[in-house]
Amino acid sequence: MIEGTARPAISEPKHPAPQRYTVLGKQRITPNMMRVTLGGDGMATLRPDAEGGYFKLRFAGDGEKPAVRSYTIRHQRADSVDVDFVVHGEGGHAGPAVEWALSVEVGFTIEAGGPGPAKQLRPDMDRYLIAGDMTALPAIGVNLAALTAKAKGLAVIEVQSEDDKQDLIHPAGVEVRWLVNPEPGTQPDLLADALRDGGWSDGTTYGWAAAEFGSMQGLRAYLRDERGLDRDHLYISSYWKYGEDDAGHRAAKQVDGALAG
Repeated sequence: MIEGTARPAISEPKHPAPQRYTVLGKQRITPNMMRVTLGGDGMATLRPDAEGGYFKLRFAGDGEKPAVRSYTIRHQRADSVDVDFVVHGEGGHAGPAVEWALSVEVGFTIEAGGPGPAKQLRPDMDRYLIAGDMTALPAIGVNLAALTAKAKGLAVIEVQSEDDKQDLIHPAGVEVRWLVNPEPGTQPDLLADALRDGGWSDGTTYGWAAAEFGSMQGLRAYLRDERGLDRDHLYISSYWKYGEDDAGHRAAKQVDGALAG
C-alpha cells in the first residue's frame, strides 16, 4: 500500500447471513398452535434481545429457492428460542411453514435469517388498543408482557376455538378479550367491531394491529381514518390473505399500500 493512502473500507453486509438452528423439541400448545423450540449453532450469534423480533425461516421446497416466511420469536433463553406456528392449514391446504412444523422432528435443522426488529408498543401511552388473530398472537404475547404494571387498554384476539385461548401475561389494566371464529378470514369486521365496542378514551392512544388482510383494512379504517392515529401512534400490518397464497398476499399488499398511502 502506498504510504498516506487508506485501505478501502469493507462495508458490512446489510443483512446478517442466515444461521442454522437445530430443532430441540416441539409441542402442540393449543389445538391450532404448534410450538417449535430451536437451538444449536445459531444461538451463538443471536442477539440477546431478539424476543419479539422475527426470523426469516427458510423452508426447502420443490424449486431451486427455499420458501421464506417470517415468524416471531415468542420466547428466548440463553440456549434456545420458541417459534409458534398456526396449523389451521392441515388437511391438504397447508403452506410450506405449516407442513414443516407438523412433520419436523427433533434433530432436524433449519436456516433462519435475521432476526428483524420487534414491532413494539410505544411506552408511556395513556391507553393501548391491540388487535390480532392467531398469526399475531406470539407478537401480542411478547408486547403485553413487556408493558408496565400501570398500563391500560384493550386487546382483542381472534382464535379458532375456545381451546386456542392462551394464558398471557399482561397488566391488570389491560383487558384481554377473546373472539372465537372457527373459520379464519371469513369475518373481516370482527376485530375492528370489537375495538369499537370497547369505547374510546381521552389521552394518548397507541394502536397495534396485525391480522388477515381484510381484517387489517377494517382495523386501519377504524384506528387511522376514523380515530386519527398517525404513524407515531399506530403499527398495522397484514400477515396473510384469505383465499390467497403468499405471493397473492404480497401482491395485494403492494396494491393496497399504493392506494392507502
